[in-house]
Amino acid sequence: MEELSSIYPKEKKELYKLLAAQIEAIIGDETLVISDLSNVSAVLNEALQEINWVGFYLMKNDLLQLGPFQGKLACTKIRLGKGVCGIAAKEMKTQLVEDVHQFPGHIACDSASNSEIVVPICLNDCVIGVLDIDSPNFSRFDKEDQEGLEEIVRILERKCNWEAFRI
Repeated sequence: MEELSSIYPKEKKELYKLLAAQIEAIIGDETLVISDLSNVSAVLNEALQEINWVGFYLMKNDLLQLGPFQGKLACTKIRLGKGVCGIAAKEMKTQLVEDVHQFPGHIACDSASNSEIVVPICLNDCVIGVLDIDSPNFSRFDKEDQEGLEEIVRILERKCNWEAFRI
């Protein structure tokens, strides 16, 4: 049986174009947000090479709380402004970190992670969560990954039924 990740293009622009189309298709208008985010984390886990964690943290009571993910156990709550996820949420800006060990205040949920990218998810100019992806490789993520993942988050912002979502 062909490994699933081998069906995905190696060239990043093509990969993210395909992922955006897949994610656009799997998110339903009346689907639960948790179901959508679970499927998106599964798709990204299958498609992205050299990662060891992919998932979502969702805002509740001024904390990022663990949402759907693929990978090892994870931190369950992250304060705004703490760690890569907390900074991305507080600044409402993608964080692309080549070496997490050099990031001030990095929260090490998995000691095998060496690089990370976190993309904030916003609704009505408020952060409602983040997409977080870790890699055991240093400098795993680049601007092409950032652009592709930001497009995926824009699809989530637009298509998910956030208004009906409550943790």
